[in-house]
Formats: sequence, structure tokens, C-alpha cells
Amino acid sequence: MSELKNRIDFVYIFDVQDGNPNGDPDAGNLPRVDAETGMGLVTDVCLKRKVRNYVQVAKNLADGYDIFIKEKAVLNTLIDAAHETEEVKAAKDKTATARDVMCKKYFDIRTFGAVMSTGKNAGQVRGPIQLTFARSVDPISAAEHSITRMAVATEKEAEKQGGDNRTMGRKATVPYGLYVCHGFISANLANQTGFSEEDLTLFWDALKNMFDVDRSAARGMMSAQRLITFKHDSVLGNAPANKLFDLVKVEKKCEGAPRSFSDYVVTINKDALPAGVSVEELI
Repeated sequence: MSELKNRIDFVYIFDVQDGNPNGDPDAGNLPRVDAETGMGLVTDVCLKRKVRNYVQVAKNLADGYDIFIKEKAVLNTLIDAAHETEEVKAAKDKTATARDVMCKKYFDIRTFGAVMSTGKNAGQVRGPIQLTFARSVDPISAAEHSITRMAVATEKEAEKQGGDNRTMGRKATVPYGLYVCHGFISANLANQTGFSEEDLTLFWDALKNMFDVDRSAARGMMSAQRLITFKHDSVLGNAPANKLFDLVKVEKKCEGAPRSFSDYVVTINKDALPAGVSVEELI
């Protein structure tokens, strides 16, 4: 496995058409929105879930690519299992060794970090990859639709309807939204968790393809549109991340409400790129 030797900052741009990219359970599962600006939001937790799902499918939980935070997992059981390994049993510092065992086994721990002090204690891990909330370029307009299911759940409901057997429901969608997320990759933390260049390649693959392995009727058409990386010549970096992100402009070029990615133009001011930083467009 090759060590990361460069800090990387990146801009990830994706869109949704006629779907709900990230429902808010505290608001009837409506699309998340900034109440003051009307801009749509997608949480970092939502995006990390999709990365985890992609890796789980792509690697099929192979050795070194298991997923710690997965559906129906009992986390303390997994932490306790690390303490049952011969490596940890023979160690003087069992917490630190258990931490290393967990990092080696679980892709999402060495990528995003984890709190593992709830069981037999495997410490805490600060992940080398951190993501911001994704925010839409323009305000979104959430729509609610009435839907009908031609069936009911119980005999009692059927009797109540006299055999008509219909169930009414509602579905929330965004007609179109283009979202921008910013990410940060620390080479220093990567070397502490064992996150490698090969892991980074898998992470990029996940961002490119994760919507295609996680389709659902509720999310409509979600697509990765651009992935722009800023690679520094050093571990600590050669320029502030926010200055690099300012070089990327996403602007609407259509009249009225945008309805596709072609209604926007994405530009990168490469002439203003600081010394010691290179830019690459992976999508």
C-alpha cells in the first residue's frame, strides 16, 4: 500500500432531477433546505453513506474493505471482536492496538474516522477525509405529490373502504437542483490510519459511481457531474482550501428556473492557481 504524501482539497458537484436527495425526518422527510436562503442541503452523513454502500458492493466486504457503519450493525460487538484477536491479546497497549486492527479491517474507519470507545475501547480515529454539507447553487423548489397505492395493508382497511382498496400517500421531490460539496484529505491523518493511495482511488471511484449503485424511486435521477481536485506539493499544503475553492465558479446560463446540468457552466481559474498546487478534473 502506498502512503499519501500530499494534501488534497476537492470540489464535488452533483445534481438531482425529480427526486429527494436527502429527506429531513424532522420535516416530514421533505428535502433539506436552508430556511433563510431556500438553498437545498445534503448532509455529509448522507454522502458518506453512499460511499460506504458503494465500497460494500464493489469490494463485497473483502479483507480490509469491511464497513463498520453498515445496516443493522452492532458496533460494540465489532469493537469487542477486535480485542479477541491474537494481535490485541499479545499487546501491551490494547486500546491502541485494537484501534490499528479496526483501521486495517474497516475501510470507512480509516477513511472517515470513528468513535470506538463505547465497547471494550478501541479509542477514537480522526479520519483523513472530511466533507462539508452539499449546498445547491440556486434555491430549490420542493414539490409534494399525492400518490395512490392500489392496495391496503389490512382486512380492516379493506372493509372500511368497501373493497375499493386504495392507500393515499405523498411524495416530495426537487424538480431540479445542482449541489456543490467541498472535501478535504489530510495526508498526515491518512498515514495515522493507514489510508493509502489505493484507498484514495477507491474513494474517487465511489464519488463517480455511487449514485448508480444506490438508485431508488424516491431519489429520482441523481448524477455526479464534476469532481475537481487540488493536489498540494506537501503534506501540510501550499494554500488555504477556501482560496482554491474560490477558483471554481458554477454559474447559471439559462433564463428562468434551471432544469438540467446544461443550464449551468463550470469554470476553473487555472491562471490564479497558487504555486505548489495542481488541479485535475476527474469528472
